[in-house]
Amino acid sequence: MEPRETPFVGFWDRPQDELLGLLRATAAGLTSDEAKRRLRLHGPNSLVRERRFAALLSFVRFFANPLIIVLLVASAISLSLGERVGGLIIIAMVLLSVLLNFFMEFQARHAVEEIRKQVATMAAVLRDGREQELPVAELVPGDVVRLNAGDLVPADARLLEAKDLHVRESALTGESLPVEKSASDLPAGTHPVGDAINSVFLGTAVQTGMASAVIVCTGRDTAFGAIAERLAERPPETEFGRGIRHFGLMITRVIMLLVLFVLLVNIVLHRPLLESFLFSVALAVGMTPEMMPMIITVTLARGARRMTKKKVLVKQLAAIEDFGSIEILCSDKTGTLTEGEIVLDRHVNIQGVDDESVLQLIYLNSHFEAGIKSPLDDAVLKHEPPSIVEYEKVDEIPFDFTRKRLSVIVRDGDESLLITKGEVESVFSVCQTVNVDGSPQPFDDSRRAQAAATFQKLSADGYRTLGVAVLKVDKQDVYTMAAERDMTLVGFAAFLDPPKQGILPVLEALKQNGVSVVIMTGDNEYVTRKVAHDVGLAADRVVTGSDVDTMDDAALAYQAENGAIFARVSPEQKNRVILALKARGHVVGYLGDGINDAPSLHTADVGISVMNGVEVAKDAAKIILLEKDLGVLNDGVVEGRRCFANIMKYIIMGTSSNFGNMFSMAAASIFLPFLPMLPTQILLNNFLYDSSQISIPGDNVDSALLRRPKRWQIGFVLRFMTIIGPISSIYDFLTFGILFWVFHASTNAPLFRTGWFVESLATQTLVVFVIRTAGNPLKSRPGRSLLIGVLAVVAIAAVLPYTPLGSLLRFVPLPVTLLATIAGLALTYLLLVQVVKTWFYRRHALL
Repeated sequence: MEPRETPFVGFWDRPQDELLGLLRATAAGLTSDEAKRRLRLHGPNSLVRERRFAALLSFVRFFANPLIIVLLVASAISLSLGERVGGLIIIAMVLLSVLLNFFMEFQARHAVEEIRKQVATMAAVLRDGREQELPVAELVPGDVVRLNAGDLVPADARLLEAKDLHVRESALTGESLPVEKSASDLPAGTHPVGDAINSVFLGTAVQTGMASAVIVCTGRDTAFGAIAERLAERPPETEFGRGIRHFGLMITRVIMLLVLFVLLVNIVLHRPLLESFLFSVALAVGMTPEMMPMIITVTLARGARRMTKKKVLVKQLAAIEDFGSIEILCSDKTGTLTEGEIVLDRHVNIQGVDDESVLQLIYLNSHFEAGIKSPLDDAVLKHEPPSIVEYEKVDEIPFDFTRKRLSVIVRDGDESLLITKGEVESVFSVCQTVNVDGSPQPFDDSRRAQAAATFQKLSADGYRTLGVAVLKVDKQDVYTMAAERDMTLVGFAAFLDPPKQGILPVLEALKQNGVSVVIMTGDNEYVTRKVAHDVGLAADRVVTGSDVDTMDDAALAYQAENGAIFARVSPEQKNRVILALKARGHVVGYLGDGINDAPSLHTADVGISVMNGVEVAKDAAKIILLEKDLGVLNDGVVEGRRCFANIMKYIIMGTSSNFGNMFSMAAASIFLPFLPMLPTQILLNNFLYDSSQISIPGDNVDSALLRRPKRWQIGFVLRFMTIIGPISSIYDFLTFGILFWVFHASTNAPLFRTGWFVESLATQTLVVFVIRTAGNPLKSRPGRSLLIGVLAVVAIAAVLPYTPLGSLLRFVPLPVTLLATIAGLALTYLLLVQVVKTWFYRRHALL
């Protein structure tokens, strides 16, 4: 790579022409060849540096586990004292465990990276003299980008042109209100970033207007790069993550107390110090759910890949569990409940009569509009066009969410027209006259009432309606929002968006899966009520934006919980509803794809956007749908619950059978005249147990566990551990008794250790077939990989004592009668666990 040039500092202070010269750039952009050269020079436009040895560092990180370090130190001591076999076996067990963790997690991370590439942010760039959509990471200094409302600013850039541009810079400066920008040079002198009104910066978002800008700094050379550490901060802890952390801390405390107690007892009993120490450390390893992070990562990664096949992309793995926990889904209606294929069906005057002048004016507006185009614009332009060849565009006043309208100024010869379209009430507010039979008449109360009645009738018939107005204006270079006054109302453009085909069974499936759908839209109450009625949702309770302002949060939550639909609500009011629901303990999802949806996407527990949504919305969301379809979303919710169920299987396995076995071993070491199992044998037992569990992420899940939202319940896990766990210990002590008094192993330590090794591994692995389901295990089919993995581990445990490796590990061949006894113990153990589990679920239902 060529040496990097010094980045421009305070580039906004330089005149535009001087800066373009220094960048060796023009307003026409770069060629592809030049852009490739600069990409090699400056590197990708990313705040995250790619580490050359990332895989190696990830592998080494696994050795940072304190227990791993203690084991390696202990093995070194063993080797130094001449215990070569024991020391080498411990090292081998540690390496096998680390390699298994590394391999599984590496595969999972690779899968996640492949998914993330599919949701890479794009930017409109001028390359080779034409506008192209390119990944943001490929932008270089000197590139010229186009910016429209809803775009994320892809890098630090100097404005070349700007029209009514307002940018949200709160992520950079903390300023909550949008900042107005212009392309003019700043006064001579030095100015801070906050005063750089002629420039835009990475991490900010275009609220309104449009612009073109030349990129000056990319990646870590940007102003945001100086505070890039903020992006490296961990996201807020989810409920599931918090539960896992608390559970881990609880297990750690129990392990430390138990291990220290065992070590102290063995020292008091004058047993070999090194062997006692190794036994205690191996016991800690056996009791620690060290595979839990890997199991969680692999489960979520596999879930993310399955969701991708179902057209759902996951930006954050942790969001999958929250996705499955959604109880209330807040959504707009367009494209989710309706087809989203909007057509311009009618163009009428205030009497409701078809009027060609309405069509011509709205077509001119949409045709010449240069800012971000909505589906309504697409519908207008798909309509059979009127003749507009004699018109040319003069200027544009872009849309914003305060005015809720957009104006275009066109010229026909010497006559200039300002044509406005927008929300009906907003257009009414700037009209002084109305077109009646081709001539302007005062827009008085009677005609306003007539226009309002026509608008309400169109809305009640299911039409989404825009007002259209016009004004003759004097010729001037630039027009501003102040020009939108004293206009003439021409009529209405009525758009039809029919209910989505097949939406009724989808809504019923969501209801059956415990997810309530709450409509929240900026559309008027008449259209909203009609759409809700057509798709089978309750339409008798409509809450408007003005109603929201009069309610407290408890009342808002009550309305949403009981099937109300929200019409004509602003982004701030949507936020209030979501926060009110969260305060009542609900897990809330929000589906949106527009600029004004970004705050709600941030506020909701799970923000969900769509691939063709604006960049601001996609950036705020945790989940991206390839199709704006509630059916796709329902599949994703079910997949999230599948991931949660499989993670819980591993957790309750570790807190019952495995934990019970290790507890028994600790207790046995106190009463037996010898260690119940050698440290190397404990490590092998733990490794084989962990190996049998790595297929849990792909296990089948009972349909009953997919029907309702699931949430982390540490109380449930603790109750399961205290009730099911002791059964494992009871069978372990029963095995001790049989080994002692039936097979006379009280004076034969190798036979005792071998017998218990086989019995403990068989019971703690086979019990997964009982624990993995809340019902009858014979009616719940496990995944093929899990079935093969568990049976293979049990077979290895049974055969190992008869092999040379078994002799090396100090195992001895077992009598056939003992193997048969162990098989009988395992079978009765599974039956008892099933009986107790059935009783437990009846009293502490997780379903």
